[in-house]
Amino acid sequence: MDKIVIEGGAPLRGDITISGAKNSAIKLMALCLLTDEPLELTNMPRLRDTRFMGQLLAHMGVTVEEGPGPRMFLHAQSLSSTEAPYDLVRKMRATFNVLGPTLAREHKARVSLPGGCAIGARPVDLHLKALEAMGAQIELVDGYVVASAAGGLKGAEITFPFISVGATEHAMMAAVLAKGETILNNAAREPEIVDLAKCLNAMGAQVVGAGRSEVRIMGVSKLSGTSYSVVPDRIEAGTYALAAATAGGAVRLVNVRSDHLGALWPLIAQAGAKVTMDETSVLIERNPKSPILPVDMETQAYPGFPTDLQAQFMAMCCLAEGVSVIRENIFENRFMHCPELVRMGADIKVTGREAIVRGVKELRGAQVMATDLRASASLIAAGLAAQGTTSISRVYHLDRGFEHIEVKLGKCGAKISRMQE
Repeated sequence: MDKIVIEGGAPLRGDITISGAKNSAIKLMALCLLTDEPLELTNMPRLRDTRFMGQLLAHMGVTVEEGPGPRMFLHAQSLSSTEAPYDLVRKMRATFNVLGPTLAREHKARVSLPGGCAIGARPVDLHLKALEAMGAQIELVDGYVVASAAGGLKGAEITFPFISVGATEHAMMAAVLAKGETILNNAAREPEIVDLAKCLNAMGAQVVGAGRSEVRIMGVSKLSGTSYSVVPDRIEAGTYALAAATAGGAVRLVNVRSDHLGALWPLIAQAGAKVTMDETSVLIERNPKSPILPVDMETQAYPGFPTDLQAQFMAMCCLAEGVSVIRENIFENRFMHCPELVRMGADIKVTGREAIVRGVKELRGAQVMATDLRASASLIAAGLAAQGTTSISRVYHLDRGFEHIEVKLGKCGAKISRMQE
């Protein structure tokens, strides 16, 4: 098993090119199930999660080819199986989203209930209720969702009781082949929702309103193939921006949609870093000798502060001159990185959904353990700014969502390497 070792204290200077968005790419891959024509995805990240999804799709009969470069070719000319087995779905929650497209195309599907990061219950009830509203018959049998829709799915008006990115995406993917119009109320508005809708529309779907709280989908009888470029990863961009603000230096992020992180940039500036942006890049600058200032933050559904950047933001606040209060409103149990940061000298007190972070003068390198994907990134940021050596184990979490993180940071002067434990 790999570990990441960091010799801290070196400021970051250089350019980092941001990859395609993991949270978008995985759902876009599932769109191949909606058509018998080829789907080409460009600006594709190469990650453990995209490989997991590729393995599942191949099991179902999809031709999956990677490369050259950040490119993937998927062709579901016919499906040899409408089942997604436990051994493949358990590795990653997002694989559950093959249920809707398979049901829409084949009128039946059998998909294992998902696994994934342990950051709260995150049930799939809203996914299943949306499919039932479109006429699906659903049973839970031995840990599997067994779904059928004789004659196909039908359009429906669906109101989500709370905002759910996964349920919004899943309902959209199923509704594009349903008969009639589907209206989604209280829909998620994330950029990945918009990306999904753009790709669907390029395939011949009729999706209107993505990025707003009401999305309308007029079902069509058939979708075609297309070539589509995955949107840049706003969470990767935010992670490197926060790492630069934490460690100090000057890092230019290239291939960025700065408008997708409107809630982050003012808080980084409030913490004492300079943020300069144009249409495709963002420059983060902070003199390592200048102080980090305390900042309060709470996570919210988009366009609020992303929960996927909460841990990385906390790492920065650990070195602030004062007290920061961080509130997690999206997921319960998403402060698992706190004990590991405390091992490095951080002063953090967690009460329910709030973490009170009292800044310390310095963090110290230590042996720490990654507990989930975003927590892993927070430990990297802390290790870059810490004095001494930080060794991070269980970094397979990192490989789920960050493409060559040690290479990208190494090119900016970080003393970081991957080793065998």
